Amino acid sequence: MGSRMTWPQILQSEEFQGRWVALDDCRYDSRTAQPVEGSVVDTDEDLVELCSRIQKDESRHCAILFCDGPPVEPPPPSSRPSLLPFAPSRSPLTH
Repeated sequence: MGSRMTWPQILQSEEFQGRWVALDDCRYDSRTAQPVEGSVVDTDEDLVELCSRIQKDESRHCAILFCDGPPVEPPPPSSRPSLLPFAPSRSPLTH
């Protein structure tokens, strides 16, 4: 471990999918305060196990994120079904 990677690289990597990833020496997005890059310290499918190892190593300043795989992109606009405008049904009033 210890390789420096961007979060998009981590999301694209099959090695990290479905795992918790501990990042140290992070660079954060100034708008969202989310880590965008860091050194991969450790990974695990079990968050408790990962945190236990991080605490034992005294690397307590890690950002820990779940890698659920690359973001799913919506289909292009031309392949989306068209939506019909809403028209309320007109039922006759009965007396």
